Amino acid sequence: MSVKIRLQRHGKKGKPFYWVVAADARSKRDGKYLEKIGTYNPNTNPATIDLNLDSAVKWLHNGAQPTDTAKAILSYKGALLKHHLDGGIRKGALTQEQADAKLATWLEAKTGKVDAKKDGLTKAQADVKAKAFKAEQEVNAKRLAAAAQAEADAIAAATPAVEEVEETPAAEENNEETQA
Repeated sequence: MSVKIRLQRHGKKGKPFYWVVAADARSKRDGKYLEKIGTYNPNTNPATIDLNLDSAVKWLHNGAQPTDTAKAILSYKGALLKHHLDGGIRKGALTQEQADAKLATWLEAKTGKVDAKKDGLTKAQADVKAKAFKAEQEVNAKRLAAAAQAEADAIAAATPAVEEVEETPAAEENNEETQA
């Protein structure tokens, strides 16, 4: 019996969610499986992967062949590296402590990259929100200015034009006296 490590689709239409499983190669895609190794959610950014590393490495040691997508997931989480390092331990090229140290440093670097991507995405979203808010404020200010101008024009058009009344000579004399 050949065993494959592959994805089993769950979730609803347009929102896929996958289980990473070890299954007989002859079974259906979403059919019977031997063991659930983890989950993969491509709907998030970055994609969320939860993988039992020891179980995945155990199946790789037993000869399970991962599909292309499952291989990418196993590589991303470090299962293939751990399998490779365990081969070096069996051959005597490495000690268990050396292999564990190499795996730990690789995992730390990988989590650093993932965290940097998450921070970059968060910052980009915040920048987009700030730009949209600033643009909205400018549009609102223009709209208020246009409304105030239209209201002033309406008031000016509604008030009847007052003709200037010529002042009588007596009124002019009073004005000259008050100015002096």
